[in-house]
Amino acid sequence: MEWKINHSTKKQVDRFEITTDEVTLPNGEITTFSYIYFAKGVCILPITNDHKILCLKQYRHSLKSWEWELPAGMIDSGSDLSPLTAAKRELEEETGYQAEHWMELGSFYPSPGSTSEEIFLFAAAGLTKTKQQLENSEQIEVHKISMKTLKEMVMTGDFRHGAGLAAILRYKFATD
Repeated sequence: MEWKINHSTKKQVDRFEITTDEVTLPNGEITTFSYIYFAKGVCILPITNDHKILCLKQYRHSLKSWEWELPAGMIDSGSDLSPLTAAKRELEEETGYQAEHWMELGSFYPSPGSTSEEIFLFAAAGLTKTKQQLENSEQIEVHKISMKTLKEMVMTGDFRHGAGLAAILRYKFATD
């Protein structure tokens, strides 16, 4: 029941590598299948000492809108950074906070039909204020939101960040 790759081409477009494979399916049919190679990533559910969640309001050009999200980012390709090290970096860069306590929440594939991306999820607590270090292309506002308000935002569709939704769900399942 394996797919046999007959021919493969790759094209680099900015930070994405697009692969097109000609494959022979288990039934003998030949078809093409394209997908995007995307670096692994992290997403963090940061919990303040007063049990609020640090949420981001971030401009997303692909959607042409401001979106509610949790801190997240890529694990640099070719680096030997662990997911936890990348999560610590992203939390501080995007929110201006460091965390003393970290809880691993596993990983997931947000869109396995079209990308190779894997995102590692964490909860972070024992937060200490430092300084936000945004990249030039990042427009981010940091907000402290109660878990009750965040739940309402998820239920009304105001919070649509896929990795953030996965982190919230995994955290709730792990702590309920």
